[in-house]
Amino acid sequence: MAVVSKILNVWCENFEIVMRFLDKLLNCFNVLSIDTEFPGFLRNTPRNAPAVESYNDLKFNVDCTHLIQLGITLSDKEGKISFTFEFNFSDFDLKKDLHAGDSIQLLKDSGLDFDKIRKDGIPRCVFAPRFLEVLSKHRENLKWVTFHGLYDVAYLVKIFTNDALPPTAEAFSGVAALFFQSVFDIKVVAGYCQGLQGLKLGLSKLARILNVKRHGGAHHAGSDSLLTAAVFAEMKNRYELEESAFYGFLYGMDSRIESKPAEIMMLQYMQPLMIPQPLLVPTQFHHPLALSYYVPA
Repeated sequence: MAVVSKILNVWCENFEIVMRFLDKLLNCFNVLSIDTEFPGFLRNTPRNAPAVESYNDLKFNVDCTHLIQLGITLSDKEGKISFTFEFNFSDFDLKKDLHAGDSIQLLKDSGLDFDKIRKDGIPRCVFAPRFLEVLSKHRENLKWVTFHGLYDVAYLVKIFTNDALPPTAEAFSGVAALFFQSVFDIKVVAGYCQGLQGLKLGLSKLARILNVKRHGGAHHAGSDSLLTAAVFAEMKNRYELEESAFYGFLYGMDSRIESKPAEIMMLQYMQPLMIPQPLLVPTQFHHPLALSYYVPA
């Protein structure tokens, strides 16, 4: 499956124009496939760690670091892909902020220009209220798609609330549900599709198996979100998925994000986010879904 889509880089100077364009596109293309780039893991979670440790590591990593890029690809319910937006954020300062050196080197090798992103990117205090304003007009009709999307959702929750993540996974799910009515993780779904279950799948490997070609470079949020959208469309084409059975389940977290009939919060940005002290409690990955495998249609 070939993918052709325009990847539009979004900086502070074109942010408002893009927001107006995005607002119009959401009337027809209400599926948002997302990906993020961030400064790596300050704390690595051991395989088979307890759920409490897993969430605490997530919270520590997200609370202590800044988002670098957000990729959003819009598509419709039939899988037709529209535009891809790659938002660049100015908050991360490579000289001062916490990061994992190997992750930063990987992003540099992939072509990210940290000086330009710092200089021309969008402050999160500008991005969040305007983005939430647009989402609030379309909220009831939006569907979010991720691949291994726990960190993607967590960084957006942090930006949307301008606060540290909640203290527990259950509380996090409750806050996330205010913003993500229907969120879908295709890494979870792949585990229930014939021919895919039991495989160690990254996004690029899953795309190769499904014969979906990448547009743009890996480890760029725009390209990865576009590949996520294309993989999702191909999975829907091959498998008769009961999507609603998977809504709210993110790979790596037991608590389900269940939609709530609440208004999207419109937030004020007056205080800088405080970086917490390191947590003493330590984390894991397993999933509670018990569904039959899906076979190709």
